Amino acid sequence: MDFLSALRISASGLSAERVRVNLAASNLANAESTRGPDGRPYRRLDPVLEASPFEAELGAAGSPGASGAGPSGVRVARIAEDDQPGKRVYNPAHPDAAADGFVTLPNVNPIHEVVNLMSAQKAYDANATAVDTLKGMAQRALDISR
Repeated sequence: MDFLSALRISASGLSAERVRVNLAASNLANAESTRGPDGRPYRRLDPVLEASPFEAELGAAGSPGASGAGPSGVRVARIAEDDQPGKRVYNPAHPDAAADGFVTLPNVNPIHEVVNLMSAQKAYDANATAVDTLKGMAQRALDISR
């Protein structure tokens, strides 16, 4: 595998982790939003990640990438809405309280979101380190060729 293919794979990881961070931040920001544009409480969002093979980069159909065993990047296949029910809290003074006095809060667990942020940060850092390593390797290769 050449340097550019490895760089594209790390870049796809950086992009996927950026989406994870953005969604976790959105979930945290809306943890108390009891009414969205559709009138319902905010629903937690999660990215669905999938491997994206680099067959075109590897050449012929007989290459290891064509069988799924070769190098692959990652991409966000879709953004899924969590269908778990929200927490119901008794607060009859709240403007969004139902007739029984309960308010349905979003299904966002702040602790879960902070763990998602930390995990995404670690994965982002790992991909950024891989990019730096690739840069160093490319520089060494150029230095050797002189």
